[in-house]
Amino acid sequence: MIRSSITLARLDWHRSSHLLTIALAVVIGTGAVALVAYLLWPTWSLDGSRGPERLPVSVGGTLFNVPTAARHVSAGEVDQEMTQPIDRIFLSIAAHHDSLAPDMRVRTIYPRYLEDASTPGPDGLTMRAFRATSPYGGEDLYFAGTPALTARCTRDASTPGMCLSERRIDGADLTFRFPRDWLSQWRDVGAAMERLTLQLHGGR
Repeated sequence: MIRSSITLARLDWHRSSHLLTIALAVVIGTGAVALVAYLLWPTWSLDGSRGPERLPVSVGGTLFNVPTAARHVSAGEVDQEMTQPIDRIFLSIAAHHDSLAPDMRVRTIYPRYLEDASTPGPDGLTMRAFRATSPYGGEDLYFAGTPALTARCTRDASTPGMCLSERRIDGADLTFRFPRDWLSQWRDVGAAMERLTLQLHGGR
């Protein structure tokens, strides 16, 4: 009887030990899932039954909260879309692969090709034309200090002029495109680009 009791006690102890191990694994797993859910929660805001409004997307090793309605397009598709009437700011995000940063290009490359004279633009904006014989012939550079804005714009021709404004965030370059005639309200355009940047890559 004593031997049997000891054997049963050992079996009970082993069974309890296995149950404890399983319980600990479940707790740890649940904690890990909860941690991931907490870290990604800003990207999971729901708007009814359609699913999440934004999804985490990594571009150039940089995490962005991208609207689910956004789509992957080629450069050709972007150019084609720019020929249609524009009523919004277009944004493309691409890995920069260690290319020259947009602000460095403005400071070191563009000045080589700009005309000497500058022209005052609307509401504190300044414009300098690119020389006709430069790689940017037929374009103008607009810039302002407060708030900061730099945009390279094509001139109106058979199609309305378009502007692009670039900025770098970690491993990705953001390129904003908008109609040139929106420069009459460039402060609003700059504020809209800043809001969009914060929505895509704002602090948690």
